[in-house]
Amino acid sequence: MTGARTFLGYRRPDGRVGVRNHVLVVPTVICSAVVAERIAAAAQPLGAALPHLAGCGQIGPDLHVTHETLAAYCQHPNVGAVLVVALGCEQVVAQYLAESARTAGKPAEIIAIQGEGGTLRATSRGTEIAQRLAADLARAEREACDVTSLILSVKCGGSDYTSGLASNPALGRVADRLVDLGGAAVLGEIAEIMGAEHLLAARATAPETATRLLRVINRVESEAMALGLDIRGTQPSPGNIRGGLTTIEEKSLGATHKGGEHTPLADVVPYAGRITRKGLTVMDTPGLDVESVTGMVGGGAQAVVFTTGLGTPTGNPIAPVIKITGNTRTAQSMRDNIDLDVSGVLDDTETLDEAAARIFDEVIAVCSGKLAAAERLGHREFAIHRRNPTI
Repeated sequence: MTGARTFLGYRRPDGRVGVRNHVLVVPTVICSAVVAERIAAAAQPLGAALPHLAGCGQIGPDLHVTHETLAAYCQHPNVGAVLVVALGCEQVVAQYLAESARTAGKPAEIIAIQGEGGTLRATSRGTEIAQRLAADLARAEREACDVTSLILSVKCGGSDYTSGLASNPALGRVADRLVDLGGAAVLGEIAEIMGAEHLLAARATAPETATRLLRVINRVESEAMALGLDIRGTQPSPGNIRGGLTTIEEKSLGATHKGGEHTPLADVVPYAGRITRKGLTVMDTPGLDVESVTGMVGGGAQAVVFTTGLGTPTGNPIAPVIKITGNTRTAQSMRDNIDLDVSGVLDDTETLDEAAARIFDEVIAVCSGKLAAAERLGHREFAIHRRNPTI
């Protein structure tokens, strides 16, 4: 496979490289989400908000995950500056989020709705700050950066039989190519690895890495069984079944293709945990598309390649999400949402390597500034994974 070894990105003070240059407006809690969205809208095209349903009434691990996911986005290389929008009485600590951004070398400021005197004053003050930050960021120029700095999230959703036969193996070759060049890839969706976990474990760079993978798989299955559910008997989803998938093992064998054919399994990390190793990292995410993408981008992935047989519009607030399909009908019926059609793999007009080369080139183009379909359509879905009830 051929392909560029450089892209045009933004070098950050902490040594990482971004493919976008956002002013991130972060609500600490659902109560400040509307104000954050209004502020971000006033700072376009660089403004990006993270509206979410958490930040208060959470216990133990969930509160920790909320804090760490929001902090990870504040530190993300696709973010150039941060404005934290607090209510003033919530559990999530605004100062912690701002300091997370500052430790990564980014300017960060805080406003509180209660302190500013309500929605209108907070929105006005926040807009002033965000527009000033955006004006500063607008002066930054892209520069040539090596693909060794890229972390690519490989994701599938709305899968059908074409996913496992065409788009997923083509994407796996892209992951192999990127890792061969010195980059990294991250694979999530633990429930969709079940039945194929032994294949990934066999590629682990160390025995303890394989053990961590199997431990995560067992935990997810045990949690489901504790609720009286059998994941291996309740997956695939109804849409997957309509698309020709019959068992979770069949679905997983297709899904794990995204992680490449020979790329070593270098690490297993928690939800939104920092991805630090070259090669393939498996992240402990659920199968739900938005929560999964949110976690992998939080881990540091600058771009997402999302394969879909049935079609899905899902995006992300700060990272481009590139949609690939191997289904000719979906490529036509949802053409507004699809970036690349690789259905030629199934009708023998294109080889897997040729399809992978096109995907790789599209990744480089998008990382250099080309807008993905999800970005053009304004899809910025964001949801932090939660396991426990609120109180």
